[in-house]
Amino acid sequence: MYDRISDSTPAIERRIAWVDVDQLAALEPEAMVAHLEAEYRRHAPRLRILIGGEHSVSNAPFRAHAERAGEITVLQIDAHADLRQDDSDYNDAPWGPLAHCSVMRRAHDLGYRLVQVGIRAYSAAERGLFDDPRVTVFEWGAARPSVAEVVESITTSKVYLTLDADGLDPACMPATGTPVPGGLDWYYTVDLLATLMRERTLVGADLVEVCPRPGDSRTEYAAAQLIYSLIGLAGATGCLP
Repeated sequence: MYDRISDSTPAIERRIAWVDVDQLAALEPEAMVAHLEAEYRRHAPRLRILIGGEHSVSNAPFRAHAERAGEITVLQIDAHADLRQDDSDYNDAPWGPLAHCSVMRRAHDLGYRLVQVGIRAYSAAERGLFDDPRVTVFEWGAARPSVAEVVESITTSKVYLTLDADGLDPACMPATGTPVPGGLDWYYTVDLLATLMRERTLVGADLVEVCPRPGDSRTEYAAAQLIYSLIGLAGATGCLP
């Protein structure tokens, strides 16, 4: 299958393997993250793209790359800041610090720099972290940054990409657990990924929060296209770890 975004045919030109890590839903959060981290590390040094359900799975690759966190910026495309300490402010039975709404707080705790794009939903406590020198937030509204501004804000040569389906406009990816009006449009997202891959080194990526619904395959198709193009761009630009 030819990919016009990367001008390549990744399925033919690249060695692509699929590893299904099952039974995660039966584990407690800490055990889930530990199990997934071990599996993630097992496939190093290959470029690993994690396809998850909820965003808490990203804790695993964040831990796996933590020994060089100071060299890596996490670029997050998301509607939500995900900087809560835990989910106790809205959940009667909190899952604690590994909740999906806390995943970027855990990345921050590990020492990563964060660049957050598409943010349009957050708590007052999360807003307090927007002034942290290791956190750059591009809120989404009528005014939005250029792709160049976003990429230039990434001050490290290495980047980890975490892409939440709700970061895009629901017109592109409607089947997600917590959709928020607005968001990145399709061509902005594609341009951002292509520019990122040309100008930075990708150490890993994930795409999360796709929640399929019967009779509507737009979100699944868009997610598959983004992942396929990302693989093609990684190969075409030589932007590999």
